[in-house]
Amino acid sequence: MSERRTSPRLIGPGRWWLVPVGFAVMLLPPFYLDAFWLQTGLFAMSAAIGAIGLNLLTGSTGQLSMGHAFFLAVGAYGYVYLASSPEDGMTGLGLPTPLAFLGAIVLAGVAGGAFSPIAGRLRGVYLGIASLALIFIGQHVLFNAESVTGGFNGRNVPPLEIFGFSFDDSPGVVVLNVPFGALERLWFLAVALLVPAAWIARGILRGRPGRAMNTIRDHEVAAAVMGVPVARYRAGVFVLSSMYAGAAGALLALAFRRTVPDYFGMFLALDYLAMIVIGGLGSVAGAVAGAVFVSVLPQLLTRFGDDLPMVAAPGSGGVSPAEAARILYGAAVVAVVLFLPRGLAGVWPMLRSAASRRRASRHLTPLEKEEQPA
Repeated sequence: MSERRTSPRLIGPGRWWLVPVGFAVMLLPPFYLDAFWLQTGLFAMSAAIGAIGLNLLTGSTGQLSMGHAFFLAVGAYGYVYLASSPEDGMTGLGLPTPLAFLGAIVLAGVAGGAFSPIAGRLRGVYLGIASLALIFIGQHVLFNAESVTGGFNGRNVPPLEIFGFSFDDSPGVVVLNVPFGALERLWFLAVALLVPAAWIARGILRGRPGRAMNTIRDHEVAAAVMGVPVARYRAGVFVLSSMYAGAAGALLALAFRRTVPDYFGMFLALDYLAMIVIGGLGSVAGAVAGAVFVSVLPQLLTRFGDDLPMVAAPGSGGVSPAEAARILYGAAVVAVVLFLPRGLAGVWPMLRSAASRRRASRHLTPLEKEEQPA
């Protein structure tokens, strides 16, 4: 009789209380943190949503994508165009903002679907180079389609409004004696997007689609022999990853309040690759951890750079906070590849395993300890 195997649980049955406690902790910062930390957290949560999508594509399916920033731009500018009304030489559809937000996600998915035939034919570095072309195409469109994107100066982002509640700095919203402005309101929106995004991705990876994706990544020929529709999976994951990027881009636009073409360039694409490598390929928790590390580090260096050696203000001749951040997480990528193959997501299991071995060794006899491998 074959032994029934069950997938390991992320949280044991005796620790179910960690879920509501963790969710409650995520809702507390707007009541205690100032604007800098709230904005930093918004950037981190939007980056986490985009990194989860990229990890599904690159970490779990093995499709190297260098064009993730393009799909973030589609989400950000798609929301602005759909939600804005035509004025001052700018075009827009003037749709209700919730519909515009959903439309931006769909537009990013359509863009990913348009590129998916290419993604289905190419793999490895060839797919990376092909997707890299999306960055240059996107930059050309963003700078030259001025009636849609605003050109070099960008466009203002209409605030999201749901059932009359606006995610802006309009007065009158006070919760527990704390005035809620745009950042406080957007924090709850970001949590409401990040939690289901992570839950859906985790469900995909733990189910049959996730096993098929991992098989395609590890051995594409074997996956095809076992009956996995490789081309359909590769195209479908590319569309799903693009939709995650579209949601992240729309949320990022709401946090910035203005879209700027320069932001959605090559450096952003490299940042997202660094997120999933540092956090851990093929892991939802790793994508979130890597996104927090890569997005928060430049903000911290900017805020506290005056107190750190070798970090100077931009244009002063020293190493700027942005450059220092890229140097640090570049070193982090090298360290992860050499010493942490599973990324930051593998640190806790590694520590837990080491602690278990240490506890077990206490009950061994001296002879059994000598027989243990070094």
